[in-house]
Amino acid sequence: MNLENTRRRFIKQVGALACGAVAGPSFAQSNKRPNLLFIMSDDHAAHAIGAYGGRFAPLNPTPNLDQLASEGVRLDNVFCTNSICTPSRATLMTGQYSHTNGVCTLNDRLPRERHVLSLEMQKAGYETAMIGKWHLTVEPNGFDYYCVLPGQGNYFNPIMREKGRGEWPNNERRFSGYDSAHSTDSITDVSMNWLKNRDKNKPFFLMHHYKAPHDNFENAERYDWLYQDVDIPEPESLWKQPNHGSKATEGAGTSISKRNQRRNMGHHMFVDPELSDEEYTRTSYQRYMKKYLRTIKGIDDNIGKLMQFLKDSGELDNTIIVYTSDQGFMLGEHDYIDKRWMYDESLRVPLIVRYPKSIKPGSSNDAIINNTDFAPTLLDLAEIAAPESMQGRSIRPILEGKTPQDWRKSTYYRYWMHMTHHDNPAHYGVRTKDYKLIYFYGLPLDAKGALPEPTMPGWELYDLRKDPHEMNNVYTDPAYASVVKELKAELLKLKKDNGDIDDKYPELQKINAEHWND
Repeated sequence: MNLENTRRRFIKQVGALACGAVAGPSFAQSNKRPNLLFIMSDDHAAHAIGAYGGRFAPLNPTPNLDQLASEGVRLDNVFCTNSICTPSRATLMTGQYSHTNGVCTLNDRLPRERHVLSLEMQKAGYETAMIGKWHLTVEPNGFDYYCVLPGQGNYFNPIMREKGRGEWPNNERRFSGYDSAHSTDSITDVSMNWLKNRDKNKPFFLMHHYKAPHDNFENAERYDWLYQDVDIPEPESLWKQPNHGSKATEGAGTSISKRNQRRNMGHHMFVDPELSDEEYTRTSYQRYMKKYLRTIKGIDDNIGKLMQFLKDSGELDNTIIVYTSDQGFMLGEHDYIDKRWMYDESLRVPLIVRYPKSIKPGSSNDAIINNTDFAPTLLDLAEIAAPESMQGRSIRPILEGKTPQDWRKSTYYRYWMHMTHHDNPAHYGVRTKDYKLIYFYGLPLDAKGALPEPTMPGWELYDLRKDPHEMNNVYTDPAYASVVKELKAELLKLKKDNGDIDDKYPELQKINAEHWND
């Protein structure tokens, strides 16, 4: 796949030179290479961005991100391949699925020599920086500058590790203020200071990563009263579960309501346990969503500040700006909190790209993209060939409004960290534009940190055309027998093509023999 991309790009460049062109394809219209600003938040669900519509849009939660989308392209079918922080970030740096880069769980590490994206950018002459949430344990590599949170980091008065202050991990820099410093503000201030003092003779590649809105959703104090007198719209599935899930997921997942007695949002939000079930759920949801949306407001305001800085410095229109999240988030849908699930609210990530020289303002695209595509895309935008090790594919043609005819029709997902933290069984599956098939195999296998007790295997199938909110599992419906057969074949093909076959797990093969043809 990557060889074909390289071949096409070479042919295109040769053709341009033969016609007397000075530069290559449309993203390099002049000798001045574009800057790249890659902004990533943590757990920012696409449906919590106004530009994506949905129940929060009337609250106007993200005016600056909406402006960014109106000036660029909004990608509507973008998915992570493992909905949890550390694996998603390892996929970003390698362009590989978790099983390939070896980072399947929060407990795995990505060696410094495999920080491929930044190393390639640096090698090609970009000045590189990583600022904010890193969450890959080892010292960032391939960056001329970094200032990163250790692990999750703190929301207030954060301590960060800064290049040039000593040996990792003892290179700490402390941030504070008169009324305390919020991490979202501090990360933006560090990025703007780096942009101000960088080498202006080089293009820049800045990875600007917010901690927010990761739980416990601690907003800056100036937003404490935001949404105070507003009733946040509830998802229908918070209350109604007509045929969602299966025996494999019965009772699984942490909740908004009292359903999960071990851990639910009411515990986090200090809701009175003596309230009735209905009042407990409603109070938990309102407190949760107001805090979540307040942290997002801080992100959005800071992005507006960052955009204004680029405009004032004359770099805005020569900077490719990308906004995304490491994964989605369950915002009460199906009475779930957190991520990890293959359900769309957790699986889907926002992706907005602005570059007026080549991207049509206010455009959108529904091609199926996943986060293995991010690294090869960023390299392609910088006119750098992606290493053959990358499993994703550049979406540059899609950004330009030209979806290739041979573009993927499905995407593969796998969650490995069986039952850890939020009671989610291990599972994998396939999503197309029309359907989603999920196989809950319910085993820890050799995943670090996964809990040892197996759970019941099972299948779920959702017809996304008729049931976009995944309320009705139709796996056992005879009318979908041919769809099940086709999707299982596609799932096996994706596993084989991506090198994630189950042969090395005898215990999983045994489960498959018993349940694959249920």
